[in-house]
This record gives sequence, C-alpha cells and structure tokens, in this order.
Amino acid sequence: MLRRIACTAVASLAALSAAPAVAQEASPAPRLPLAEQDQLTVTVSGTGTAEDGTYQLECGSDGSYGGTHRHAAEACDRLGQLAREGADPFAPVPADSLCTMQHGGPGTAHVTGVWQGRPVNATYDRSGGCEIGRWNTMVPVLPEVTGGGAGAPLGLR
Repeated sequence: MLRRIACTAVASLAALSAAPAVAQEASPAPRLPLAEQDQLTVTVSGTGTAEDGTYQLECGSDGSYGGTHRHAAEACDRLGQLAREGADPFAPVPADSLCTMQHGGPGTAHVTGVWQGRPVNATYDRSGGCEIGRWNTMVPVLPEVTGGGAGAPLGLR
C-alpha cells in the first residue's frame, strides 16, 4: 500500500513538472510580423495649396520610398527622424496642454495606415498653437502652410 502511494506521488510529481514545458511548446502566442514597409494614406484639404488631395506614402525599412506623395523621400526621412527621436507624430495633443489661442487657417489632414507596425488614424488641423505645432512637426508629410490667419506662424521645414 505504501509502495502504491509512493509510486502514485512520484508519477504525479513527474507529470506536474513536465506540464509547464509541454504548455510552452504546445502553442506559442501568435506574433504579428514587423512591418517591413510603412504604408500611409494622407488626405489634405483646405490649405489653399496645390497639395490638397489624397496621397499614398510608402516608407521601407531599408530606406526605400514610394507612393503618390509629392515629397515621398523627404516625408519618409522625416518620419524616420521622428522614430529615431522616439516621438509619436500621430499622437493627439494631450488634453491638459496649455496652448496659445491662434488660428492657423482652415487646413485639415487625415492620416491612416500603418507606421512602425501599428495602425494609424490621426487627424490634424491648425485650430490653435498646439495643433499648429503638431502639424508643423509633420512637414513634409503634411504640406507646409504659410499664413492662414492672424498670428499664424510660418510653417517649419
């Protein structure tokens, strides 16, 4: 009887010890592949520039670029620079930001797609100092807008 209990205990311990290893090998969590190419759709309107419209922007991890964006090489370089700086150019202005009350014009932009392997759905306008700064950070992905209202700064390049 003691022998039977000892054998059962040893067998149970062996089975429990092997369980985590089996569980780890059975089905690893699915991993999303890293994006080899960022693909963005940029829609710009109301800027009063020739760059109002919808464009495709493709930026490869190898430095390649393409799409219908008028300044694809410069736009990809800018997004690469922001990535190296650890910036998220698609993040909205934080709700607790103190922003100047100025108007930079009626221009709006909408960017969708994939950047750095994650989905993007960002909207831009020039309705106040923080939003103007956020827009200017994205030049040349978004067009440089000069003027557009009293007190509006020149776009940065």
